[in-house]
Amino acid sequence: MESPDTSTDEKTLAALALALVDHPRASLQELAKAIGISKTTLYRYCRTREELIQRLMAQATVALKRAVEAAQLDQGTPREALSRMTQSHLEHRELTAFLTYYWRDAVTDPGVESGWESAVDAFFLRGQQAGVFRIDISAATLSDLWASMLIGLVDGERRGRIARVGLAGVMDKVFMEGVQGSAVMR
Repeated sequence: MESPDTSTDEKTLAALALALVDHPRASLQELAKAIGISKTTLYRYCRTREELIQRLMAQATVALKRAVEAAQLDQGTPREALSRMTQSHLEHRELTAFLTYYWRDAVTDPGVESGWESAVDAFFLRGQQAGVFRIDISAATLSDLWASMLIGLVDGERRGRIARVGLAGVMDKVFMEGVQGSAVMR
């Protein structure tokens, strides 16, 4: 069970992640104001923007690792595990949005790799071996396609283009079935 301080820290960091996405050039004081905390409180988290970005990178890495672990990708059918993976990642949508906008920093930071890619690749390979996922597309490509869909939908939701309700179901359905209509002429 998480302590109240841990939960508060995670909520504050999630809010700061979105504030940085929405106000990328904001000062620490402006970021603190944007999420309703004092500059002194923000200074307990970090003293500079660079420290804040590094802390959020670390937080996002941990959150993604936890999301994969929570999904229990080796349990149940691959389709059930896919739904759990989608849902568990959507619980960290603020950090996903942050990583979307600061991905270059994440890619170049050697400390950011959390094993996420290898765990998700292994999951898609297991699904391919079970005949659930296509075998003509590599497991790594399926991982990147899934992640790209998640990122796009989280961004669309953040911008008000996509409703939050049912988002996980839409993602799973479109990922598994595509967007081709039933009346497509060949």
